[in-house]
Amino acid sequence: MQISFEKTAALLQAANDIVITSHVSPDGDALGSSLALAHHLLGQGKKVQLLLDDDLPLNFSFLPGFELFERPVEGIIREADLLVVLDTNLDRTGQVAAAVQAVQLNMDHHISNDLSAQYLYLDPSRAATGELIFEFLTFVQAEITTDMAICLYTAIATDCGFFRYSNTTPFTMQAGAALLSHGVKPNLISEALEIKPLATVQGIAAAMNTLQLFCDGKAAIVCVSKEILATALSTEGLVDFVRIIEGVDIAIVLKYVDDTTSRVSMRSKYTDVSRIAMDFGGGGHARAAGCTLHVSIDEAISCIIPAIKKAMGAVENA
Repeated sequence: MQISFEKTAALLQAANDIVITSHVSPDGDALGSSLALAHHLLGQGKKVQLLLDDDLPLNFSFLPGFELFERPVEGIIREADLLVVLDTNLDRTGQVAAAVQAVQLNMDHHISNDLSAQYLYLDPSRAATGELIFEFLTFVQAEITTDMAICLYTAIATDCGFFRYSNTTPFTMQAGAALLSHGVKPNLISEALEIKPLATVQGIAAAMNTLQLFCDGKAAIVCVSKEILATALSTEGLVDFVRIIEGVDIAIVLKYVDDTTSRVSMRSKYTDVSRIAMDFGGGGHARAAGCTLHVSIDEAISCIIPAIKKAMGAVENA
């Protein structure tokens, strides 16, 4: 059931024991939104647990409260008053949704949301879930601390490419400006996210050596194999190197998870990649989407490339 900010506020106010989660392969929006809401609720005296069923990208460790994230313990059912799922559907939270028995509140900005939560606040016009949380906190007249502002600014800025992507709106810029007034230092955030260990840079270089162009150079894919991950623990930002290639519309990063699981991240300039992701059980934005394929990385290539060609053919023939 889709609800208003009034109902959202009532659900959060009535709950004393709250679990907050987001999607696997968490990004800046997932992490920043979760932490900002957690700081607000902790300030109200609520019991709050942050659960994420995946490894955390360490380049976001500067976020205040980053150490609060935990992974669910297999076989243990957590009972709570409210499960808050941010920036995704319930089915993209890994094991968290099944491991928490609680009323479900979903806050998201993805048009691909499957509307399955008990209570859903959805606004696809917002560039990031961080914008939703900022708007909600403003609605309930919450005090936005510097820690909350840092988390929200990171959530918003990373999801709109630091105000460069097409999802940047006047509201996006207004929210960013308002957060600066709460003590955010944009240069410190961008510098923290730009710095990469040598092994990561070398891993990105190795992955770029796997580059394949197809659809007359309008699509490009790189593969992050098990061997590359063995030396580079992170390839964060790799897709941005692919998407800037001249002539490329769709940039795809295919990443090894295990021998029978691969993750796909896609960015585009024109083609709606969320539709491609949804066909494989994923989702996202028109210009940024992803999915998980339960096949080896070689099999994943055989699945995703035909799907890309079909989608691009549909765009060209439209």
